[in-house]
Amino acid sequence: QVQLVDSGGGLVQAGGSLRLSCAPSGRTSSIYGIGWFRQAPGKEREFVAALIWSGYSTFYADSVKGRFTISRDNAKNTVYLQMNSLKPEDTAVYYCAVTDGDYGLGVSQSYDYWGQGTQVTVSS
Repeated sequence: QVQLVDSGGGLVQAGGSLRLSCAPSGRTSSIYGIGWFRQAPGKEREFVAALIWSGYSTFYADSVKGRFTISRDNAKNTVYLQMNSLKPEDTAVYYCAVTDGDYGLGVSQSYDYWGQGTQVTVSS
């Protein structure tokens, strides 16, 4: 099993920045990819960004491309989601998740383990 702790959310004004963190533990050797998803009230969970654990290839939703950056700190075994130029429509609970294979990194059903979520609120 893999345990995930995601953190770093908060309240920020439009145009501001936040950095989310995701620290996996447990069977991290089984990780193929780490993704960030978000879910706003009344909406479906949607893909934000993903990173392949080995190789560091990254993928982004069109809505965040150029504003968000997913990265990994190998020494800290932590994945970050740097969010810049935040917009009110970025308001959601953000979740990190891991998958053990390439089943479609943009699809939430591909992921096996999930963090508890961290709230991001962007005020206008």
